[in-house]
Amino acid sequence: MHTAVDTQLIQALDSAHFLHPFTDLKDLQARGARVITRAQDIYVWDSEDRRMLDAMSGLWCVNVGYGRKELADAASQQMMTLPYYNSFFQTTNVPAAKLAAKLAALAPDVGERSFKHVFYSSSGSESNDSNVRMVRRYWDLLGQPQRKTIISRMNAYHGSTMAGASLGGMRDMHAQGDLPIPGITHIGQPYFFENGAPGESAEDFGVRAAGWLETKILEVGAEKVAAFIAEPLQGAGGVIIPPASYWPEIQRIVDKYGILLISDEVICAFGRLGHWFGYEKFGYKPDLITFAKAITGGYIPLGGVMVGNRVAKVLIEQGGEFTHGYTYSGHPVACAVALANLDIMERENLPGRVRDDVGPYLARAFAQLETHPLVGVAETCGFVGGLVLVRNPQTREKFKADLNVGMVCRGHCFANGLIMRAVGDRMIIAPPLTMTHAQIDQMLALIVKCLDSTYADVRKNGWLA
Repeated sequence: MHTAVDTQLIQALDSAHFLHPFTDLKDLQARGARVITRAQDIYVWDSEDRRMLDAMSGLWCVNVGYGRKELADAASQQMMTLPYYNSFFQTTNVPAAKLAAKLAALAPDVGERSFKHVFYSSSGSESNDSNVRMVRRYWDLLGQPQRKTIISRMNAYHGSTMAGASLGGMRDMHAQGDLPIPGITHIGQPYFFENGAPGESAEDFGVRAAGWLETKILEVGAEKVAAFIAEPLQGAGGVIIPPASYWPEIQRIVDKYGILLISDEVICAFGRLGHWFGYEKFGYKPDLITFAKAITGGYIPLGGVMVGNRVAKVLIEQGGEFTHGYTYSGHPVACAVALANLDIMERENLPGRVRDDVGPYLARAFAQLETHPLVGVAETCGFVGGLVLVRNPQTREKFKADLNVGMVCRGHCFANGLIMRAVGDRMIIAPPLTMTHAQIDQMLALIVKCLDSTYADVRKNGWLA
């Protein structure tokens, strides 16, 4: 049911008091914020009652779709039973303990790198801060305190706190905080479309890109490197999908030098790639897994780190007190919602559905976008997809960055009832995993319509000449 909202009033309050994340605040004040008021299934509505198909699952997180009463009921029941208690001082709560056991059961058993322990936070950013603390503590306890350097990738996203933004490879974020902090360094990303050499196969490029890690390890000094952190595929960087040869070579390198491997699965876990965890899709064996977002379907904040056995054993048996944690570590309401969310995902077999049904269906449909005169490449992995807007699909010549063609396309998306994200001139999607074939068709038709409108603008402005 639509409830009338005074759009101008909310925009005025918003402009006067709300400092938005990742936003040009002066520009937003001039434009006025888009006011989202309700949601159901894969759609959201604004305060003017305009419906939009949410092809980004909110912010990569509403995997089970909007309006799931089971999640609201789980939160309500837990709030009336135990709304909050801390997990300090040798104390736990029922949902936190049950969720930790559930997550341990969902992770595949891979020997010493099996996951039987969970450290809770409230977000992916906090979780990656915790990773830095745990990794360095691990090496201290093993008598190798010089192992402090963590290697990451350019254009990776690992959060926006000081440590999270440092781990990430976003230049704009580094420029606004004198980042990265000491002990964090970066290598190139495995982006074949942009970085592959002329005549080089994707497989050869994947091995070459992985080799940048070994080069960096030797540059820093293997005895000083603590860990390598990476997303299974890069999400906020534009859905950068590594070639199949990339992760096996990364695994070989981390094993060769004995460094820890952190898999940041804030986006990729919980069915997004057709498995419970993204590392299963690419076949590698991490020591730590960062999670957040879809653990609760985005309905309430919760994050954490799944800690592999070889790290957990050292922290538990040799570490004494680990002086790190958060007020909301293992929040009972968040954990109760997560349990209900995982129950939905299991009951509806959403990871399997993505792997065997809607994922392949999306892949076939999305690939057809490469016939559009504005698209250089269109690719998917599980239930994420990305396409590149180019000046010439045959040569893959890019538009000049200052033309902001991606933002032109994004504007047409909102105007036509579609939420699609622009990362430079790369347009990306990560829809709810509950989409039907008919809804995928609807989304693709909207994408084509927006591409056509963008192409008309590009031609009118003479940007193809």
